[in-house]
Amino acid sequence: METVLATRQIPVWQDRRAIALLMAASLTTMANATIAPALPGLERLFAGDPNAALLTRLLVPAPSLSVAIFAPLAGIAADRVGRRRMLLFGVILFVLSGSAGLVLPDLPTIFLSRLVLGIAVALIMTAQTALIGDYFTGDDRNALTGLQISARNLGGLVFILTAGWVATLSPRLPFAIYGFAAAFLPLMWLVIVDPPHLSRSSGPGSSASDDLPSWRLPLALLVLLQGATNMIFFIMPTQLSFFLDAQGYDSAIMTGSALGVLMLSGGASALLYPSVRRAVGYAGIFALGYGAMAVGFFALVLGAAPAAIFGAAAAIGAGYALVSPSFVALALNLSPAQKRGLAGGILTASIFIGQFCSPLLSTPLIAGHGYVGLFGGTSILLAIMTVAAGFTGATNWRRRQ
Repeated sequence: METVLATRQIPVWQDRRAIALLMAASLTTMANATIAPALPGLERLFAGDPNAALLTRLLVPAPSLSVAIFAPLAGIAADRVGRRRMLLFGVILFVLSGSAGLVLPDLPTIFLSRLVLGIAVALIMTAQTALIGDYFTGDDRNALTGLQISARNLGGLVFILTAGWVATLSPRLPFAIYGFAAAFLPLMWLVIVDPPHLSRSSGPGSSASDDLPSWRLPLALLVLLQGATNMIFFIMPTQLSFFLDAQGYDSAIMTGSALGVLMLSGGASALLYPSVRRAVGYAGIFALGYGAMAVGFFALVLGAAPAAIFGAAAAIGAGYALVSPSFVALALNLSPAQKRGLAGGILTASIFIGQFCSPLLSTPLIAGHGYVGLFGGTSILLAIMTVAAGFTGATNWRRRQ
């Protein structure tokens, strides 16, 4: 039996614990992309460094590398030392390491601070995922996993737009945006507590079922699918600007606009997740999400007109936002209560491993087959995934009859 920390009589979005966890979720998109508008200015600011061109380009993906390495370790720690301390320490470390670029003297030390920022993100995401499972069940949990994706998309959009504005004043100013996370700490301190099952006493959360292997294989398959999904999705932020540049567009303006459409579409789509999941189930959600992404990438094959590009971005963003909450919800449903930290850590790592691998696989495909080959092949792969999800859903429906 599963133990939930407290019984609520209010909608999940009014629960102060849910609000605190959504605040934490909004930080994860901020980690990588906030300083992106400042990169050209930082390269000019540190032009005396012979490695300036390389180091400035590594500042954005650097946190992802740390998250991929440390998230599983953070998951183990969350199950041993508690989620509250990990979340609070992660946010404090996020503020310090994220804003360090305001004062650090050179690019190598800023790069190191970005690696530390990735450790903070690993702590935050792992603790947050485990706490969603600890505090909420059923429809409330599904609703919160959808709201989490909306918080990431809409928070990321706000932070990136703000960074673009302040970067025109100084390339160091976007680092100050990380300091705003400190405003989230008082609420987190007040409302986030560790659930009783984290104690080592015998009880519902520490039953012998925790040691059974039955949940591990389904979780491993889920983690692999999430990594593949993120690898596909990350084609957009890593390759879209080069595609648009090849089509003769002002790539900076068009890329920013298209990614803004992607985030807005994803944020709106994720809000619909609970009602859509209730209507079609998990398999139906995957079929709809992968189908939308397949249509989006196929639209890029058909042409590079602005309408096609924005339509493709909207479809891909909406599809990704539909499937993403299901990974969290299913992982929390599969894993025993005392292993939620580990499950959250592995799930978090798979997101960033997928992001890291995306350009490593897509760039050779572009070199060999062009953008049409990349987008067309991706669309076909997503169409196969759509059919597989639909077949799984139909099979499960027949079994219930």
